[in-house]
Amino acid sequence: MFKLKYQFTDFLFRSLFSLIFIGLGFEHLFHDALIQSMMPAWLPLKRLISLGVGILLLTGGFSLLCGYKVRIGAIILGIFLITVTITIHLPALTQIPPDLSQDWHWLWNVYQRSSLFKNLCLLGGCFQLANHRIGRFSVEYYLTQRA
Repeated sequence: MFKLKYQFTDFLFRSLFSLIFIGLGFEHLFHDALIQSMMPAWLPLKRLISLGVGILLLTGGFSLLCGYKVRIGAIILGIFLITVTITIHLPALTQIPPDLSQDWHWLWNVYQRSSLFKNLCLLGGCFQLANHRIGRFSVEYYLTQRA
């Protein structure tokens, strides 16, 4: 009974954890105006980068969701989190957009701090999944049982 409970919670964790990456991946592909506006000014071809990152996020997210090549998916997502945290969220802690009203500076600061810590928490999940044995409710388990 305990083993089945663990197998189910493993699947539940991977499913819920992957949702943020899958949702953000679709956001990068179909509604990325805000994402592009947050990219550093020195980045060329912002739309192309957004599309590439969207595909990466979907690949990693679906890898976790399906339980197939989870280690690789977790590493891909971890690299994304490190990159976006260093290039977007850390600098934004000290740089408030010039066109943002003074009344909204507090919200900008709260948003950037929460995004920074969210990314660090997600990165911890990626480290865990990169070194985690996937349970019964996964494509990899199915393929090993079938072989």
